[in-house]
Amino acid sequence: MRDDASGPDDSAAPAITAAGEWLAGARALAPMLLGVVPFGLIYGVLAVGAGMPAWLACAMSAIVFGGASQMILTQLWTAGTPAVVITLTVAMVNLRHALYSATIAPTLAHLPRRWKALIAYLLTDEAFAAMTHRLGDTGPRARYRHWYYFGGGFALWASWQLSTLAGVLVGAQVPRHWPLDFFLPLTFIGIIVPGLRHRSHVAAALAASALAVACYSLPHKLGLMVAALGGIAVGMLVLGRGNRPGPRAASHAADSGTGGAAGKEAA
Repeated sequence: MRDDASGPDDSAAPAITAAGEWLAGARALAPMLLGVVPFGLIYGVLAVGAGMPAWLACAMSAIVFGGASQMILTQLWTAGTPAVVITLTVAMVNLRHALYSATIAPTLAHLPRRWKALIAYLLTDEAFAAMTHRLGDTGPRARYRHWYYFGGGFALWASWQLSTLAGVLVGAQVPRHWPLDFFLPLTFIGIIVPGLRHRSHVAAALAASALAVACYSLPHKLGLMVAALGGIAVGMLVLGRGNRPGPRAASHAADSGTGGAAGKEAA
């Protein structure tokens, strides 16, 4: 006899498999590809327009695999910047990935080193955004969580490589005298402005913009590094002040503490 008060039959739920989680990760990244593909196209066109060989432009997408750092590298390449400065600048731009890695590292601790290396390579801003939805998984889903990470990262990687290749092929047909570098700041503005959600973000962006203009004449595009460091410093300063309790809050906390202590003594 069936008990109508009982819950749904758990045996009817679909089985969780590695392939299923891989596809789930790829589907989670699918909406973000609408912004990734045009970005890859623009990078490919700009790289070829800057005089970078087609094979090197594609190799950059496979090795560096970072849109913002590749755009900056292209600009530094055009300016004839020394390799040491290029390396330091790209490394600074990619420092945020250390924070991403620290966030997901506990969920990967039990995996073999080859899995850790693979997911670290595929870790990007968009992939991390999708990964955070599965950090708290427990039970069967947690067992195949790395396959979800792999699916999302691979979807982004494949679309970036293909869009870069398409941009390189298109860029080879564009006359060199066209001002393609004009699209670079427009692309960054389109990426950064929607992400300015807090006062510290706005302060960092304004400070970096002002420093970039003021330091434009520095050799080897060192103004970009100065602007990046200055923007980070201003943003952290504003963030620290925002988290610091004001005089009223501190006074209220002190009064509450005194009242609590008096209450305990009275009790």
